[in-house]
Amino acid sequence: MVCVLLSNSMAVVSPWVLKLVIDALKTGHLQYSLYQYAGAILVATFLQATFLFLMRKIMIGVSRDIEYDLRNDLYRHMQLLSQSYYNRMYTGDLMSRCNNDLSAVRMVLGPAIMYSVNTFFTLVFGLAVMGHINLFLMVLALLPLPLVSWLVTHYGEVIHNRFKDVQAQFSRISTTVQENLSGIKVVKAFGREEEEIAEFRKENLTYFQLNKHLVRVWGVLYPVVEFLAGVGILIVLLYGGRQVILNKLTLGEFVAFNTYLAMLIWPSIALGWVTNITQRGAASMARLNEIFDEKPQITDPEVSSVPSNYEINGKIEFRSVTFGYKEREPVLKDLTFTIHAGYTVAFVGATGQGKTSLLHLIPRIYDPISGEMLIDDIPLKEFPVALLRRQIGLVPQDAFLFSDTIEENIAFGMEEPSFERVETAAKIASFDAEIQSFPHQYKTVIGERGITLSGGQKQRSTIARALGREPAILILDDSFSNVDTHTEEQILRALREFRKGRTCILVSHRFSTIQDADWIFVLEGGRIVEEGEHATLLMKRGSYFDLYQKQLIEEELQIHR
Repeated sequence: MVCVLLSNSMAVVSPWVLKLVIDALKTGHLQYSLYQYAGAILVATFLQATFLFLMRKIMIGVSRDIEYDLRNDLYRHMQLLSQSYYNRMYTGDLMSRCNNDLSAVRMVLGPAIMYSVNTFFTLVFGLAVMGHINLFLMVLALLPLPLVSWLVTHYGEVIHNRFKDVQAQFSRISTTVQENLSGIKVVKAFGREEEEIAEFRKENLTYFQLNKHLVRVWGVLYPVVEFLAGVGILIVLLYGGRQVILNKLTLGEFVAFNTYLAMLIWPSIALGWVTNITQRGAASMARLNEIFDEKPQITDPEVSSVPSNYEINGKIEFRSVTFGYKEREPVLKDLTFTIHAGYTVAFVGATGQGKTSLLHLIPRIYDPISGEMLIDDIPLKEFPVALLRRQIGLVPQDAFLFSDTIEENIAFGMEEPSFERVETAAKIASFDAEIQSFPHQYKTVIGERGITLSGGQKQRSTIARALGREPAILILDDSFSNVDTHTEEQILRALREFRKGRTCILVSHRFSTIQDADWIFVLEGGRIVEEGEHATLLMKRGSYFDLYQKQLIEEELQIHR
């Protein structure tokens, strides 16, 4: 603000000195030499430029600082949002908001505020001096101003709505690109390249047309404001020139008045530009606020009874737990069971019976609709989320890896990572020997989503990542589906030693994986229909027996193919 005031103060000096020089030249009585007048103008212009530079440096710098903080706040908030939020949002849309919309908001916080404040003080200082020279002439020069205000207000609302449509369409384009690049193998496998190109061209054409509609409005606003400013100059020329002829206004005053009026032309034009930026920023901030207004469904208790250094033993209890995804029938219904600490249990059932959903309730990826869950006889919601998840190792069905080295991927979940722990975890997962054969061994960069690894190698990487945490509760969700039976047996043998004293929960469609479990639960229709040991369940000849027989038949058919 100080720089703006000083810059504008210096800006009004030069035209006033010019007035004094012209009037003195006309009368022939120069109070100072032309060099002194020129020096005064030079000093005033230099100081104006200096304070203008400082104004821009400070204001643009502050806008970048705020953008930095806002981006950090947004990313932190998104990390805390629940999985259910990401189930309904598109990644491309979120990426668009994190990039384009943040930049639009930064433009408001920097150039828009800077030019708005500068315009205000330029108008105040300029009009004050113009009024001092000739008040009536100033009023005439400002006659187009009400029309400028109406145009800015009217077109500002139109720009806001159209930019909102532009940003929404850009989100759709981002989503299309993100999904296609992530699933490029599927696109190529099905020969859908031309169809996807056509679909993108269609979305891009819509984005192009929406931008043209926006530019058309902005294109009208900018020149119309400039034209109205020109009308003001025309009025001053006609009336002011007449006043000079009649000797009611000196030539110096007339020139100075026009100079001040010219100073006001850019602020008038900038008003349209600032309006455009402000409306874009407002539309973008509304889109960002949709994310900020989203509240995490999984939260820490206000007052936790669990000490921050509590070590989980591993007893898990479900009491009448029901769970379902939004707008869908519950996938788990009235589940009641207990898993004793240190036990290895397995959940089996046909596809779509709720096994993965059940596993996701334990680390509170989701919360149940009703019922209660306990760990070590403590209600699950009493645990701080970070404390709970820190002691759970989850290997999901979808083996996701980061675009980093093998070592960094395995060490991802470790609080105090070390190469020894990484190597030990890889050995248990029967992956160490293969890693040693890679050109850079553990330092091998595996590409986006681990694209350079096979399906089995990805799964063993994620198993090693979970083991490296040395969790109290280990959850393996169909984690051997891409691993051959020989490697699976090696991993299971190594796990027998590792899981001693830990609670281990298995989900698998292979009975070779689960038959050594201490206890097996059979899920059907979201309910537990059978439970017991492997041999006992086979003797019952119920659902478990049917699943077992079905798998034997499938294996027999594969052998004879």
